[in-house]
Amino acid sequence: MMDNGNDQQIDVRSVVEAVSADLSFGAPLYVVESMCMRCEENGTTRFLLTLIPHFRKVLISAFECPHCGERNNEVQFAGEIQPRGCCYNLDVLAGDVKIFDRQVVKSESATIKIPELDFEIPPEAQRGSLSTVEGILARAADELSALQEERKKVDPKTAEAIDQFLSKLRACAKAETSFTFILDDPAGNSFIENPHAPSPDPSLTIKFYERTPEQQATLGYVANPSQAGQSEGSLGAPSAKTAYVPNGTIGATAGHRAIAQSNSTDISDNLFRYSAPEEVMTFPSTCGACTEPCETRMFVTKIPYFQEVIVMASTCDSCGYRNSELKPGGAIPEKGKKITLSVRNITDLSRDVIKSDTAGVIIPELDLELAGGTLGGMVTTVEGLVTQIRESLARVHGFTFGDSLEESKKNKWREFGARLTKLLSLEQPWTLILDDELANSFIAPVTDDIKDDHQLTYEEYERSWDQNEELGLNDIDTSSADAAYESTETTKLP
Repeated sequence: MMDNGNDQQIDVRSVVEAVSADLSFGAPLYVVESMCMRCEENGTTRFLLTLIPHFRKVLISAFECPHCGERNNEVQFAGEIQPRGCCYNLDVLAGDVKIFDRQVVKSESATIKIPELDFEIPPEAQRGSLSTVEGILARAADELSALQEERKKVDPKTAEAIDQFLSKLRACAKAETSFTFILDDPAGNSFIENPHAPSPDPSLTIKFYERTPEQQATLGYVANPSQAGQSEGSLGAPSAKTAYVPNGTIGATAGHRAIAQSNSTDISDNLFRYSAPEEVMTFPSTCGACTEPCETRMFVTKIPYFQEVIVMASTCDSCGYRNSELKPGGAIPEKGKKITLSVRNITDLSRDVIKSDTAGVIIPELDLELAGGTLGGMVTTVEGLVTQIRESLARVHGFTFGDSLEESKKNKWREFGARLTKLLSLEQPWTLILDDELANSFIAPVTDDIKDDHQLTYEEYERSWDQNEELGLNDIDTSSADAAYESTETTKLP
């Protein structure tokens, strides 16, 4: 459509105003004549490709009809689909009017839900939009009431039921009653503003999740990797069969990186500290970014003072996308585990860190607390974890440094970023805490015996009922499997 040359960072709120008013702020507009859906006369649609600071590229369109006055705007994402889906839960209390001013980015694949009203806005009902919580609710109410007069003549009972629902919806929009605003986007491209960032928001919960095959198919991915191989043709003789790479003893971060880079020499050279099987298994898969055939490498390793883990890494030769994943092996631990590390010197920054999906990260010196699932599972170092935290906060809190942000909040973010950077300079000791409800996280000791590492402490604790409920452990029933296993064992007896 157009070529800006360089990405331009501009205030999102002023973008819509500028596009609608046909103002010029340095970014070229693409203007087309299009038909108005209300009066069927010709109106004007303006397009602008821009970059939301610390969020991602978006294509903003604004339509205006000079004949009937119809106006609307829409947001479409010009960048890639995120590796995982996201779900925002915003608790709105009665009387809390300020919460309705929070900015909301809703992509074309996002669903909005209000469980208290049994109300859901599917992706096709409201396309991608840049609005506020109040704006989303007002738009939903307007669209529901648009044809009420005609509906009352044709189906009075349905019209009456809709009127009753609209009264409840408008009560929510006026903060007269408490409700939960849920924004669920499998593409991971939606966002609700956190005015307290970088501190946690007591009203907002963010969860990231792996997409289901159905969601993958809806987004245009090939749900079954084997289908990609059939539709694109064979992956070639070497990839059609499962391959094994001899490597001796393997494990740790350097080997994880070597696997992602397909470097079998580095695997054998660098992964000498942990024991593992003599093979790295390679099998064909599909790239999560471009859907082209690629390879995934997997190995199982036993980490001392930890447990058996499965490391998987994929690399795509077509687009360069790389992805790594770590899964715990064995049974679910009976207790959670809290790991505390006192970081004092450069050696501590190089410690291996395994963070599972369920682990939260706490840095008391910064008053920073990240809930489980915020960063996903990763194999990294202490330094790498801090870097990931900085990048994740910049990505999740999208409107961090926009021009519309108050100067005091900008200074707050700058100060926090400087404090976060100082952690890596080791100007003063600081504490890293991993709190994992499933005890699947690990920080490597620097001594042969973990008891001799006085900077590292492990604390086990009993999970609460609510924690087990969130993990789905309260509903696990293995009686049928146990009975089948015992029956099999009995049958084998002579």
